[in-house]
Amino acid sequence: MTRVHVPDGVEVPAGLMEAFIGYEVALAENDIDALGHYFVDGADALRGDAGGLLVGREQIDRFRGARGGAPAREVTDTHIRVLSDTHAYLTSVNAPAKGGRGMVTQLWRRTESDATPGGWVIEAAHVSAPAPAIDTRVWRVVGNPLAPGAPTGPLAGHTVAVKDVFAVVGQHLGAGVPAFLAESEVEEESADAVAALTRAGASVVGIAQTDQFAYSIAGMNEAYGTPPNPAVPGGIPGGSSSGPASAVAQGQASIGLGTDTAGSIRVPASYQGLWGLRPTHGLVSLNGALPLAPQYDTAGWLTRDGETLLAAARASLPSESQRDVARDVAVVSGPMFLAADDDVALYLGTVIDAFSDAGVFTSLEPVNLPDPADLFRIFRYTQSAEASRHWQEWIAAHPLALAPDVTARFAWAASVTADEEAAAIEAKEEARAAIDLALGDDILLLPSASSTAPMRDASAERLQAVREATLGLTAVAGITGRPALSVPVLDIDEGPVGLCLVGPRGSDLALIETALEWLAAPKG
Repeated sequence: MTRVHVPDGVEVPAGLMEAFIGYEVALAENDIDALGHYFVDGADALRGDAGGLLVGREQIDRFRGARGGAPAREVTDTHIRVLSDTHAYLTSVNAPAKGGRGMVTQLWRRTESDATPGGWVIEAAHVSAPAPAIDTRVWRVVGNPLAPGAPTGPLAGHTVAVKDVFAVVGQHLGAGVPAFLAESEVEEESADAVAALTRAGASVVGIAQTDQFAYSIAGMNEAYGTPPNPAVPGGIPGGSSSGPASAVAQGQASIGLGTDTAGSIRVPASYQGLWGLRPTHGLVSLNGALPLAPQYDTAGWLTRDGETLLAAARASLPSESQRDVARDVAVVSGPMFLAADDDVALYLGTVIDAFSDAGVFTSLEPVNLPDPADLFRIFRYTQSAEASRHWQEWIAAHPLALAPDVTARFAWAASVTADEEAAAIEAKEEARAAIDLALGDDILLLPSASSTAPMRDASAERLQAVREATLGLTAVAGITGRPALSVPVLDIDEGPVGLCLVGPRGSDLALIETALEWLAAPKG
């Protein structure tokens, strides 16, 4: 039974406690329809928590429908402040069944509607839950630090979230799959990509979650949960470097070390408003990292700002491999933008126009590239065949270890015939030559992903459509081995949007420097 606290001489407005108790009952019963009625209708409703702010009843209702119920709790105290005849402010303290204390603040408004018992609805609410020792959706293991960095160096003071496909000395590899983790042995040394960062002074703060065997760009893991996307509450984080991306976006690490085979750095970077670099294929050692499709696998980084990304890349890339690039010349492909959602294409077009107006380009020309749908098919067959060869024996020995969507993806991969793979390899070489001829040494601009972050309750059909459209864009860098940089240039109502810069092979550092120069250019 909650204890009600009000200032001396103040009466609790009629119906307010009835409404508050009714809301708590509906919450305990996960009565989605009833909970909806307790919030003001329309775009004015607000609900915030550690995961971000939901604006409008539609977003709030979708969040409730997707989370599968609130943790059980008992309200112990309720403090009421009457603001006017129509508004009251409530702060309640609760004791969750799992321990600790939580707090909820709500602004209630009197309503004439009879849909809500008591005649009151919530205009705004903020929920504070007991802080977990570790958010297992984001992290598999953390330390203080898990692996220390050198005492001095260009990355001293930085912390790293390592995707769970890289070996970290003294730890196990998990690859997002509990059965694989259970059989793994303790690593005797860190992967080369991890060691490069620690030698430069960065400390590993933890091993972050990944989609199972890194075979996804969505960021949802049935075994460990979906890491939050702080930029889009209720949205997917993007994968398969989902854990490192979420850790960086939430400020729990300054550098995310991930892999990018199909877009697994660029997509979460775009969805969460981060900088992300897929480097030139083969320039960063993958020794000590689990493979998916070696002809496409790369190791790269996610950060909140371009300067940190530049520092991480400088510490990890061999300096002799790097070259400059013409920073005032760029090309665009109409079909690449048409492959994206209309709002993404439209808004990115305005960003490119703003760059042009600022004079960052002396030349911005259209370029003819292979159709994104054809690039997707080439990538799908060649990547899938490799992934199947590496993992199918393990999967056959562990038939129930993977989530249904990943199981289905590997099953399709196993069905690719030798003739289909050979034809796709030939098509890949032709596409690579055509793209190289079209781009030369110019920087290609295209969407980092085909959409903003889809919501977690999006249909399987929507997620598949986004996946195919996005892979048609990300395959440009994959097929050519060129570096690709996702730059956070927009934050529209639906979420962040990244602009991707694809440069000549070996222009990794120059791409980051170019993007920083473009963003710093005065805009009219």
